[in-house]
Amino acid sequence: MATADVQKFADGSPAEQRAELVTGLIRAGCATARPREHSDAEVGLWLRGVNLLIRTMGFGRVLRLLSLVAPEYARADSPSAEDVARLKRAVTSHARSSWFVNDDCKAEAVTAFVLLRRRGLKAVLHVGVREHPFALHAWTSSAGLCIPDADPRGHAFTPVLSIDGGGQ
Repeated sequence: MATADVQKFADGSPAEQRAELVTGLIRAGCATARPREHSDAEVGLWLRGVNLLIRTMGFGRVLRLLSLVAPEYARADSPSAEDVARLKRAVTSHARSSWFVNDDCKAEAVTAFVLLRRRGLKAVLHVGVREHPFALHAWTSSAGLCIPDADPRGHAFTPVLSIDGGGQ
């Protein structure tokens, strides 16, 4: 796209010219209605990478890195439950089938948080505690769903840390 075209748009050209310019942007792939969804293989790679980072650096340091990989911008529309459910199925199936990840809630929660935020969707990462018997659990919530489940095996966890935007 030429600079002159952008200047015409900015100067308030007639509606027909602006519509033609926007149509050209859409055809070029610069402006799409929805960001592309993450492939199943991409989810598996992110999950294994996050798990490796948690094992080598520690969970606390990985949480501090979230501001670098999970952008703070957010789309105006809210995430649909079906998109989040699709991501949940992909994350949990990879976590259960991988001997490397071995159903780790921390890796699942961070992966889901990063992938949702990279698509511009609202997501909140929670870390919770249960007193008796003592246990910690991590999950990401978005569109009313939790990845992985917020209360595995019926145990209730009280959130002690919630990260909602770009690691803040």
